[in-house]
Amino acid sequence: MPIYEYHCGACQKDHEIIQKVNDAPLAICPACGGALQKKLSAGSFSLKGGGWYKDGYSSKQEKPPEKTKESAPKKETAAEGTAKKSEK
Repeated sequence: MPIYEYHCGACQKDHEIIQKVNDAPLAICPACGGALQKKLSAGSFSLKGGGWYKDGYSSKQEKPPEKTKESAPKKETAAEGTAKKSEK
């Protein structure tokens, strides 16, 4: 059964009432007896499972490319380091 929200103009309280869809809206405040007004509220729901429906992306996660030895920065050897110093 859905939850409906009402606002009382007399006591300025908001009430959440569980009612059937076919039930008539309430008119009298259960706290003070004042006039109730039915409020419009956003419905809440949760999508189950993965996929773009829930989080905006597909459920298949793409793996980042693996690093290869060729793409890694090359380290200088001791011989290369001394050769560069002697060139200067």
